[in-house]
Amino acid sequence: MAVKNLPADTSPVSFLQGVALNLRRHMVAMARRQGAGYIAQGLGIADTLAALYFHELRYDPARPDWVGRDRFLLSTGHYSIALWAALAEAGVIPVAELDSYGADDSRLDMSTLDTTPGVEMIGGSLGHGLGQAVGMALGLRLQQSEGRVFCELSDGEMQEGATWEAAMAGASFGLDTLVALIDCNGIQADGAIVLRMEPVADKWRAFGWETTEIDGNDMAQIVNALHGARSRSGKPKAIVLRTTPGKGIPTLEHRERAHFVRVDLGEWDALARELETFHG
Repeated sequence: MAVKNLPADTSPVSFLQGVALNLRRHMVAMARRQGAGYIAQGLGIADTLAALYFHELRYDPARPDWVGRDRFLLSTGHYSIALWAALAEAGVIPVAELDSYGADDSRLDMSTLDTTPGVEMIGGSLGHGLGQAVGMALGLRLQQSEGRVFCELSDGEMQEGATWEAAMAGASFGLDTLVALIDCNGIQADGAIVLRMEPVADKWRAFGWETTEIDGNDMAQIVNALHGARSRSGKPKAIVLRTTPGKGIPTLEHRERAHFVRVDLGEWDALARELETFHG
């Protein structure tokens, strides 16, 4: 998808910031209806998904089997609330279906299901996304396809050994159509990241990846980094995204335990108002 039909006085960055706000609105509404959700991570990654689905990815919802399309893999399946918002905003799934988030028999579970349109992999068990992305990139190379593969993974997920095996393989095969989007938000299930992961960017460079480190909530930096990742340098690309859990809602940004947010109905209403005030 590309940014289309913009008003003459609107920049792509400004447009994408508006898209990211809409994604955050969808997420708050979904979590409010369910009463809980992995919303802090979703709010943090909203800017990246807006830039991907409305600026960078070559993807046509009318041709889901087009071999030349780009692929996006959400390795952290519990971030699904953000993916559902992006797919709905992009027209891949109906916006009205967001009402079913987390409900029994819904296609929009709290972790991704591969039966949902637009989903490339089940990402509930962490550590497997990058390996699948390497396999997809290799397969597309064999098909002589121009399709690229983008794989989101988290800093907590880098504690999984399989992630580094896949990183070695991606560099060894010279998969320059592969882009790792590493969400470094500093949290995992019980609080802060357990193992010391820094320096993250230097680790990926040492594994042979062309690496950029940016503010993952700064739309201009995201757009520039994605543009730079288009180069065919013979190396896979890694973009280290420094994101803030709960971005856009200060109350959630400052919440100490933000992995899984459960609040009462009245607080969800207050959070929704806070989102609009923050972006007003």
